[in-house]
Amino acid sequence: MTRLLLAGASALVLMVLPAAGAFAQSAPAASPPAASQDNTGASDQGQAPIPFEGGQLTIKQPEQDGEKVLAFDGQTLASNYDVSFDKIAIISDIKVALFDVGDGGNQCGPAKVIVWKPEGGAIQSTKVEQDECGAPPAAISDSAIYFVPYLLPGDSKPALQWSPQGGLSTSGNLTYMPEPGTQWKDVDPSKYDNIIDAFRNEAVYKQAQTLLGKDMTEMATSLLVGGGTEKTASGAFYATGCVPHDCGGNDGFMAVDPANQKLYFARRGDNGDPQAWPAVTTWPADIKAALDKVSGSAN
Repeated sequence: MTRLLLAGASALVLMVLPAAGAFAQSAPAASPPAASQDNTGASDQGQAPIPFEGGQLTIKQPEQDGEKVLAFDGQTLASNYDVSFDKIAIISDIKVALFDVGDGGNQCGPAKVIVWKPEGGAIQSTKVEQDECGAPPAAISDSAIYFVPYLLPGDSKPALQWSPQGGLSTSGNLTYMPEPGTQWKDVDPSKYDNIIDAFRNEAVYKQAQTLLGKDMTEMATSLLVGGGTEKTASGAFYATGCVPHDCGGNDGFMAVDPANQKLYFARRGDNGDPQAWPAVTTWPADIKAALDKVSGSAN
């Protein structure tokens, strides 16, 4: 799934990041030796030790099929089933190592673990995550790391920043925005990686707001794990999806009929009770048939 490029998010990045040219200075790490196995049988799973501030950062898996452990000279900093090295950067003249740490799985990004050593101090680490599905993407400048959240339709979240001196703080708040001025004639499913992309159209977004109200973000979440769209005989297009890590338990359906300027939504949540906007009894026959086909039963 391609993450949505939001006008609001782009604007905030321009405000919070320093002037152009202030992107991260990458500190090239020395070429470490090949991956090895210690006498306990613990493997680093292909990631060689990373020289860092007079010591070594390592990723090892003490038990087969167990969690991987990120450590500095044997001191555990983080652990989870998916741990990987991202990069080393210079932030405010301090070397910073970045790692991705998460559960793994469909469409759920990892948290970001930041490791650094203040001048004259001991090694430190902090974990950045905004929700149960990991941390927002990181944008790095000379003075700070900015975390710009991924927003779903109807969503609003804070943008965060981190620096060695100031720690983690809030830079501002972002709200999802469709592309201003876009109309039904601009709807083009051939350009969508996920049907959620249709919400970027202002006309679609406004009708979805009217239909779904406070349920819009939850409905969009139920479409996150999904792919391309299919068409009905009348030219409407539709797709199904599910909530990350809950496929089969929290699934969604969305159909868009550009010719008649109509939207149709259905969702089966964790409680098993199906919901529809508008009521399924009002749906055109071909769109209801598409729902029946993908759900595997009559509705």
